[in-house]
Amino acid sequence: MINLLKNILNNQSSIEEKGDTKNLELLCGLMIEAAYTDGQIDENELNKIKSSLINIFEEDPNEVNLVLDEAIKNKNNSKSLHHYTSFINKNFTADKKLLLVEALWEIVLSDGEIHDFESNLIRRLAGLLYINDVSSGNAKKRALDKILK
Repeated sequence: MINLLKNILNNQSSIEEKGDTKNLELLCGLMIEAAYTDGQIDENELNKIKSSLINIFEEDPNEVNLVLDEAIKNKNNSKSLHHYTSFINKNFTADKKLLLVEALWEIVLSDGEIHDFESNLIRRLAGLLYINDVSSGNAKKRALDKILK
């Protein structure tokens, strides 16, 4: 009986660890998707992605580097927005989703330009994440303020 409980607990912790990796992979993939919407990813955008994953979402820096490298390699194999948003809607709080939208704005703004495709992507993502236009607009303003400082 004790061995059975140990196995259950061990399996549960490995599932949680895989969930954490899945979380990082999806966040990283979505951020790369946003950065690459204009057809290129520059060093400022990559640095912003790394800092967002580490500072905002409290991901391990070593894991971020590994997953980010893999996401860059696979940037042309993009997934549907539904793939990202269905997981995020199930696993993120409303506040965490708003932080994600703000981080995405920071990423697309970090190259100094806003392309129509980038604005459109974030607008669609915000809608799919059930974030209203006012909250998304406020997230964009906060991102602009951070970049202009």
